Amino acid sequence: MPTTADKILALRRLHESGCFVIPNPWDIGSARWLRGLGFKALATTSSGAAWSMGYPDNAITADMAIEHIRMIVGATELPVNADFESGFAKDGAGLAKNVTRCLDAGVAALSIEDSTGNKAKPLFELAEAVDRLKAARAAINARANGALLVGRAECFLTGHEAPLKEAIRRLEAYAQAGADMLYAPGLRKREEVTAVVKAVAPKPVNVLIGWPSELKVADLADLGVRRISVGGAMARAAWAGFAHAAERIASAGSFAGFATNLPAVDLNGFFRKDMEERRQ
Repeated sequence: MPTTADKILALRRLHESGCFVIPNPWDIGSARWLRGLGFKALATTSSGAAWSMGYPDNAITADMAIEHIRMIVGATELPVNADFESGFAKDGAGLAKNVTRCLDAGVAALSIEDSTGNKAKPLFELAEAVDRLKAARAAINARANGALLVGRAECFLTGHEAPLKEAIRRLEAYAQAGADMLYAPGLRKREEVTAVVKAVAPKPVNVLIGWPSELKVADLADLGVRRISVGGAMARAAWAGFAHAAERIASAGSFAGFATNLPAVDLNGFFRKDMEERRQ
């Protein structure tokens, strides 16, 4: 198995050129499946993690999040980027302490959001958000292992009146504060993506595609995107299939919902082969 340092180096190299997809598993099985498809890195999903534990997104504790991250890190030999929400702390000192704990779980990168969780004031003021990111950067630097820091501007997801303009303003500040990668989840239009890529260049940009989109990997690569994630979209798809089938049984006594499982996926075949590979 590669060391954490090996994983960090591998992830940094992926960010140096081209464009890659970093999908988001929510348990060991989904992580192994994605690894089997040849993906080179993985990212956790806060929503997928929360749903797997019976909670809504943003409702689990730091302890719960770190334990889940540790599970995903241990599931494969691939580098893992942790979705670390807003750091699970109100101040910079607490955030730095939690970032250190997240690094202890073996991640190669982690992201810090600027959302507060308060509907009345959904985003931290920019100065405070920058200070929080600097605290995360200092915690990573203290570890001196080169783990990547992702700065996230949540303007699109929190209903800001001018999301693109504000996201660019914040991402530029986060780049100056020490973020290695910039991320504004919610970009959907080519011109939005292009504007963000141009604004923070040469820092790499992550784009979230969590919905049916006409944009393909090649299109986003042409726009200068370095990395693509899918957030909770795959976990949501899995839950949707389960929920529809279960609801048909509960409401109508019908098993017709299983028709959506066709053609069947050979789960036993995949995991048997995967198990044998792990034993070698």
